[in-house]
Amino acid sequence: MPNDDRSTGERPPGETPDRVCLGVIVGARGLKGELKVKTFTQVPEDIAAYGPLEDETGGRRVELTVTGQAKGVTIARAEGVQDRTAADKLKGLRLYVGRDKLPPPDEDEYYHSDLIGLAVTAPRGDLGTVRRVFDFGAGDILEVAGGDFGTVMVPFTRACVPVVDLAEGRIVVDPPEGLLEDAEEEEGQETDGQDRQ
Repeated sequence: MPNDDRSTGERPPGETPDRVCLGVIVGARGLKGELKVKTFTQVPEDIAAYGPLEDETGGRRVELTVTGQAKGVTIARAEGVQDRTAADKLKGLRLYVGRDKLPPPDEDEYYHSDLIGLAVTAPRGDLGTVRRVFDFGAGDILEVAGGDFGTVMVPFTRACVPVVDLAEGRIVVDPPEGLLEDAEEEEGQETDGQDRQ
């Protein structure tokens, strides 16, 4: 199932409520047209499990066959790509699938794209909106910005995020001790630095 994880930031431009970005071609491998694909699926090989993928505009279809894994990328072949030159031309191409082709998330699971843009509140005030979702290896982290505490990195756990209400477009955070104080201190340091200029 896709976790739609991407450390590159906010929702890609071609993504809509009806389409989800499952990966991006990051380069060519070898001389025979194999592609290196950074996948945003929970199981990297699942990039090819949902049928043909589309580019950002929906005008180009790409059918992938996964051939292996290498250092954080999935190796795949694309129909019609026979050599390195053709593979190099696809570098940077984001790969989308219709949301209707994806399985519904399990209870208490969310596609990262559903979280981006949700309003976030805490008992001490407005935190802003979810800007990005990261996974640095120890679990998902929400980057929340635009509220009373500057930019805050919130662990996406049941303890820290007891309420996710997609229908209402909101998340309620119960921040661990020190989280908002650290954000206030960093915000104050940034402001202090700006005042001196």
